[in-house]
Amino acid sequence: MNNDRIQQLIRFVQEEPGEPFNVYALAMEYMNGQPKQAKDYFDQLLTEHPDYLPTYYHAAALYTDLDERDKAAELYEKGIELAREQNNQKALQELQRAQQAFEDDEDEW
Repeated sequence: MNNDRIQQLIRFVQEEPGEPFNVYALAMEYMNGQPKQAKDYFDQLLTEHPDYLPTYYHAAALYTDLDERDKAAELYEKGIELAREQNNQKALQELQRAQQAFEDDEDEW
């Protein structure tokens, strides 16, 4: 986690509050070091920018890591639906593969 980059991204979010990429980049920066902070930013994206497709893959993975499996499953479903709506085949395939791995892991529980 790079504190200088985080400060820069926070400035970007403040300067352009309607730009989802800045919030997404901030969430991604927090993923490894402070996952609960990342979760807050992903939740912000899901609320304020529900059509921002890149959110779903990483947010679902984070919820899985935080053992919030119901929320993770919901996010995979919503992401797949959104990828279909946006006709984004690459994102659709990535989300479907991740969902399958998630479900395979779920079967082992």
